[in-house]
Amino acid sequence: MNKDIFRYILVFVALFLIGNYTHLKIIASQEVELRFSLEKVYLFHAFFSALICVNLRFVSTVNKLFPQLGFIYLGTLVIKLILFAIFFYNPLFTVDSFYFAEKISLFIPLFIFLLTEAIFVVKILNPKDSKIIQ
Repeated sequence: MNKDIFRYILVFVALFLIGNYTHLKIIASQEVELRFSLEKVYLFHAFFSALICVNLRFVSTVNKLFPQLGFIYLGTLVIKLILFAIFFYNPLFTVDSFYFAEKISLFIPLFIFLLTEAIFVVKILNPKDSKIIQ
């Protein structure tokens, strides 16, 4: 289990570093000015995706909660969405309209981290990989 947790953290830190700096370089080369902090968006997604995966890995060791892990994951996604809206309230809801580059810049980190998070959650939910279900 410790190896899995280390892997989750390592992958999300690597995604944060590679994704953020690559994205910033592309934005800078296109001379686009964003009205929000791209680094904070990447940091939010990296932190909460790692937190979700680590917590689900711990909860998967509890026999009574293992069948409910899918519902727990869906609940954490809703909480993540609400927290994202709270943390980024000013850039999201006070701006009249976003430029196309800003919309894409919000969508790319979401897609990257949600896809990676879903892959890890599928591995956690797979009964073959679980040591509990035999």
